[in-house]
Amino acid sequence: MRILVTGATGFIGSNLAQYLANQGHEMVATGRAETPVEQGRLERLTKLGVRVNAGSLLDAQYAASLVNGCTAVIHLAAAQHEGNVPDAYFRDINVGATRELIDAAVAAGVGRFVYGSTIGIYGEASQGQLDENSPPRPANIYGRTKLEAEQLVRTYDSRIETCIARISETYGPGDLRLLKLFKAIDRGRFIVLGSGQNLRQVIYVDDLIRALILAAQHPMAVGQTFVYCGDEVMSTNDMVRQVADAVGRRAGGIRRIPIWPFRAAAAVLETTLRPLGIQPPLTQRRLDFFTKSFLFSVKKSRELLDFSPQVLFAEGAKKTAEWYRSSGYL
Repeated sequence: MRILVTGATGFIGSNLAQYLANQGHEMVATGRAETPVEQGRLERLTKLGVRVNAGSLLDAQYAASLVNGCTAVIHLAAAQHEGNVPDAYFRDINVGATRELIDAAVAAGVGRFVYGSTIGIYGEASQGQLDENSPPRPANIYGRTKLEAEQLVRTYDSRIETCIARISETYGPGDLRLLKLFKAIDRGRFIVLGSGQNLRQVIYVDDLIRALILAAQHPMAVGQTFVYCGDEVMSTNDMVRQVADAVGRRAGGIRRIPIWPFRAAAAVLETTLRPLGIQPPLTQRRLDFFTKSFLFSVKKSRELLDFSPQVLFAEGAKKTAEWYRSSGYL
């Protein structure tokens, strides 16, 4: 296969591109290299012979140049954590760029377009189990624009094979999103905001890569939407205990404090700093780690794709901790 991966300097995209290159697939990749972390991922891909193209997916000519000759597109690039930009920025990147890319894919005769979405489109599930048919209730501009992009992709079903992958929290070696959690626990300084009883189903990056490749290749994936998450349901407290085990620390000394002061502070910071183009040091979305609770059914991906995650969090956390230590982060 000749596969285009967008967002190839992100955590998921870089791991996917490395895997595909190692498997002998012809790779086309695009991604930004504006931070030291992104630059490091770019260098690792370059050593594997993967050329990462730089450009804007809002540019129709650039999008056309990327998809030329491709059999599949896995579109992971997105605006996600930016807190110092207007809503229009999220809509341009998450919806507008998706439109340009899928238009280019249709014109080039690409076989399949996989859209990397997010479980964030559900907002928050306080009760009951969610699945692919559950009504979306996005709670922020990121979730709203990802849902808009999903709806856009669905309108192309008669012109190109499509598949939507709603991705849960993803972790593993190379992930820096959970680094603060691991570092704080390793130093005995971690604080749980709130009760820590909110539920999550995280997925190890290698499992997610297998799932994304199935989305790009499996005949039963055409026209479908899948939630990709782990089988294991755990609370934030469970996660903290297992991370403590992974780094060789005791979890008993972890402190707990009320979350409401941080909610109030985040609201004030976002209201005052975002219009000035300043990234708030604390946002509502960062507090989601301690507040949002998700419980998902994995029945559909198991029945249609024969996909089951293989890595439990205890094992994945140890592999992640080993990578942090070998990289000098712990």
